[in-house]
Amino acid sequence: MGAIMGALSTVGGWAKALTDFGLTVITALIVVDILYPSSTMIIENIAIVVDQFGDGGVAGLIVILLFMVLYRRD
Repeated sequence: MGAIMGALSTVGGWAKALTDFGLTVITALIVVDILYPSSTMIIENIAIVVDQFGDGGVAGLIVILLFMVLYRRD
């Protein structure tokens, strides 16, 4: 059982590192898109995703809140 928990901990660590890297890349692309408008199209893509969540009504709100809870959890 200890080996399984160790493996899950390792995979969880990799997933957290990958997620942190992805958020860093997205942040960098947003800065680049602000400095050079429409160069990466990241802001337009984020707006599309937010619109899709908004079209989902309450379900979209629940998904956004779930993402916020998972992101803030250490």
